[in-house]
Amino acid sequence: MRVTSEMDKRKWGQGWISTHGRVWMIRWGAFFCGLAIMALGIAMMVRADWGLAPWDVLHMGLAIQTSLSVGTWLQAVGLGTILIAALLDKKIPGPGAILNMILVGWLVDRYLEQSWLIEPSLWWEKAFLMGLGFLLIAIGNGVYIAPRLGAGPRDGIVIAINKRWNYSISRVRMTMEISVLLLGWMLGGPVFIGTVLFSIFIGPFMQVSIRFWEKMMEQWLGRREVDESFDQRKVRTYYHDGFGDKARG
Repeated sequence: MRVTSEMDKRKWGQGWISTHGRVWMIRWGAFFCGLAIMALGIAMMVRADWGLAPWDVLHMGLAIQTSLSVGTWLQAVGLGTILIAALLDKKIPGPGAILNMILVGWLVDRYLEQSWLIEPSLWWEKAFLMGLGFLLIAIGNGVYIAPRLGAGPRDGIVIAINKRWNYSISRVRMTMEISVLLLGWMLGGPVFIGTVLFSIFIGPFMQVSIRFWEKMMEQWLGRREVDESFDQRKVRTYYHDGFGDKARG
């Protein structure tokens, strides 16, 4: 009986490790794929040169005024917001926010170095590239948010301000988005039709994307694994949500 019991315990332990290992592989795999897709979308909008998301207007403006790349500034600004959020919230940032900050900026620069991603010359080519970049950002956000491994660094500071001073999240986000947009524009960042369209439509598109990929995650993992393994805290979108409604929460 004792031998059988020990064998059952070993089998149970191996099964638990196998199941949870699979869950973590799927979650982190989706997380990294989502960041890669989102970074490609950002790079495409940069190449289209028809306007960027508010935060990327700031990143590009800083890149224009310095010798640093847009991806490096994306990382630097992300690091700054993570540190401010950590000080306000008095919490150590999660791995999702840190990896988001590091990888998205690095990937954007790598994509922009590729010979196949060139700046189009015709207006319809620019419009197509901008639209494709927009869709990839929305899809990438959904893929990376669905595993619930943490939101991006820009939203961390919004949530921290909300907790510290009880300002509404929508008001804080709106103020920050407008501020970084104006600052980026003054630094020479590209503000054009793409910025306006992005700010209006990215919220609804991301909401659809997040819901779709959350359902896919449930199918891949099973509802029980989703309920047991996922962090149930509210997860907000990455900073590429323009001025539209929040995608979750």
